[in-house]
Amino acid sequence: MEAISQQTLDFLKKLKKNNDREWFNRNRKLYDSAKSEFEKFIDGIIREIARFDPILRGLEASSCMYRINRDIRFSNDKSPYKSHLGAFITRGGRKNGEKYAGYYIHIEPGAGMIAGGAYMPPAPWLNAIRAKIDNEPERLIKILKNKDFVRYFGELQGEKLKKTPRGYEASHPQAELLKHKSYLVVNSPSDSEVTGPSYFSHVISVARAMKPLNDFLNDYEA
Repeated sequence: MEAISQQTLDFLKKLKKNNDREWFNRNRKLYDSAKSEFEKFIDGIIREIARFDPILRGLEASSCMYRINRDIRFSNDKSPYKSHLGAFITRGGRKNGEKYAGYYIHIEPGAGMIAGGAYMPPAPWLNAIRAKIDNEPERLIKILKNKDFVRYFGELQGEKLKKTPRGYEASHPQAELLKHKSYLVVNSPSDSEVTGPSYFSHVISVARAMKPLNDFLNDYEA
């Protein structure tokens, strides 16, 4: 079964301390090994998630993984590389992150995560989510109260408005859910869990618990 090794976390730790092109080029073999390992891991995760989320069948890790290079054009931080590995698994791959909720896998020493939902969805999608909450509140409430959802995520996360959005009364029974600008869930494994023998199955269990929320968020015409 695919796994994440301590060697990959060690490489990312070193990269964070030596974030420059000269060091990276000297240690490219370590990066290539970490990238290959992560890609195999994500391919395995996709295959397993597709068993209960069949729209992902045929998707490949290469279309879900993010580049290690940072976009520094508009950043004060000119470090050329990310100090993590990430992949967003959704229909069509990472390029559709602004269209569909999915499953995000993030490998970083001390900050690993398995996350999902809709991050800062564009206005048409956000409006559709709010309309669905208004029309089918019991469906979302049931998802958020599910024992596996609570076990892995606790509660719904994401930045919120201070007031209910335009078109909804402040007294709306679902006012707090409508205020969300993002609808996110996060599970934060420790480094020892990430490199442990059960991490692959843990990711699948978390993804399974996440799927009903993703389905709710994706139930609209993109």
